[in-house]
Amino acid sequence: MRILVTGATGFIGSHFANTAIAAGHEVIAVCRRGSRPRVPVSDRVRWVEKPLADVVSADCEGIETLASFSSQGVSAPETTWMDAYRHNVLDQLSVLQAAADAKVRRFVICGTCLEYGATAEQFERTPASAALRPVGAYASSKAAGFMAAHSFARDRAVGMAYLRLFHSFGEGQHPDSFWPSLRAAALSGADYRMTPGQQVRAFTAVADVARTFLDVCINHPLPPGLPEVHNVGSGQPATLLAFAERWWREWGARGRLLPGALPYRKGEVMRFVPELTLRYTPA
Repeated sequence: MRILVTGATGFIGSHFANTAIAAGHEVIAVCRRGSRPRVPVSDRVRWVEKPLADVVSADCEGIETLASFSSQGVSAPETTWMDAYRHNVLDQLSVLQAAADAKVRRFVICGTCLEYGATAEQFERTPASAALRPVGAYASSKAAGFMAAHSFARDRAVGMAYLRLFHSFGEGQHPDSFWPSLRAAALSGADYRMTPGQQVRAFTAVADVARTFLDVCINHPLPPGLPEVHNVGSGQPATLLAFAERWWREWGARGRLLPGALPYRKGEVMRFVPELTLRYTPA
């Protein structure tokens, strides 16, 4: 299969590109000029260096599936509202338009559980149909991008799966994210300051995330004009503290975990656990 990937230099997108190449698929990846992947990416990936807004239908000729991972603001709290909405709504819509004009009929888009916001606390396992109550530029722009993509798929009669990703971890993740910063402290012998850690999350290894997205790209039926929404996650909830303790032992850390050394963030959502309708069983 020929797959056009946006966001292939990012955390999830770079792992997805490698997974697709390893499975024998052809990957064409759009990236900003000069950007570098978070993890080493196969030299069999063909790069198209241009902004998303400049992608045209000619760039999408012969593509069978568009896999969209490009996002603005996921690990950049300084991102402005205008930049987040421009990229996560307008630029994404521009790529969808170019792909649809080139007769691409399969679209798989990476969303985020943060679109649910405080709604997630109302559920033991949040269904994909739950109301969206996002907070902040990133989460709200992703929710707006979802609404635009969902309506676009209906209007243009293309197949689309919008996959809301719950918390993931692994190589190439932004160093300020929880797992990389925890590992850095563990491997250096330092103590690790954290919140009390009673937030409940369902962390998923990035390799499993990439394989799940690829499975949807190549195997999942995507009826024209009937966009689907699914959650992607491990379905195995644990407190942040339990997750940290597990990895602290795994790494043989010499320092101490210091739960309660930091306060919870303002408006912290204490539970993000997905109800799963897509399941991937690692080999």
